[in-house]
Amino acid sequence: MSDDLTTTESNTEQVLDLPAPNDGEEGTLQEASIAKTAIARWYAIQVASSCEKKVKATLEQRAVTLGVSNRILEIEIPQTPAVKLKKDGTRQSTEEKVFPGYVLVRMVLDEDTMMAVRSTPNVINFVGAEDRRATGKARGHIKPRPLSRAEVDRIFKRAAEKKTVVKVDLTEGDQILVTAGPFKDFQGEVIEVSGERNKLKALLSIFGRETPVELEFSQISKQN
Repeated sequence: MSDDLTTTESNTEQVLDLPAPNDGEEGTLQEASIAKTAIARWYAIQVASSCEKKVKATLEQRAVTLGVSNRILEIEIPQTPAVKLKKDGTRQSTEEKVFPGYVLVRMVLDEDTMMAVRSTPNVINFVGAEDRRATGKARGHIKPRPLSRAEVDRIFKRAAEKKTVVKVDLTEGDQILVTAGPFKDFQGEVIEVSGERNKLKALLSIFGRETPVELEFSQISKQN
């Protein structure tokens, strides 16, 4: 992520990289003194499900082809590492998107760059406020809303933490085998799955009694 205030030189204009002000924050004197300088900010783009990488690659190519690569500066899909537990008990390293269905773009917002983004296949629209028509009878266009400094910092901080997320294909009633920890080699039945905590509860037969035990996803494998 770029620093709060950097400049990028091009053949045609100077681009000032300045995140959007936080809610209620007034424009700075620096902004007022450079009325002719374009401002680059981060915007969130809603895209079709599972098309984030495709949109990123296509938009990067289109920015060059359409001559706006000096104004579409960065395209990011914030992600964190993840481990997926497959049905056969094996583990697959993958990445978990911080905000599935969205791509972040740092850009100078003008007619050309908006057209480049909106006409990219699998792009739904910018995240923003609906600009209603004067008659009120028809839906208006979405007016892109730049992300605030706090939003940008929060998103990229979360991605930078690199905390591994464990994903598992489990539901209540599934049979599991404990593969690690004090209950290793015990078998049981899932009674509760807590995806946000990366944990589950299972009934294990301990000393001949069905006992509920909380386990980490990383400690079990699913039985067929």
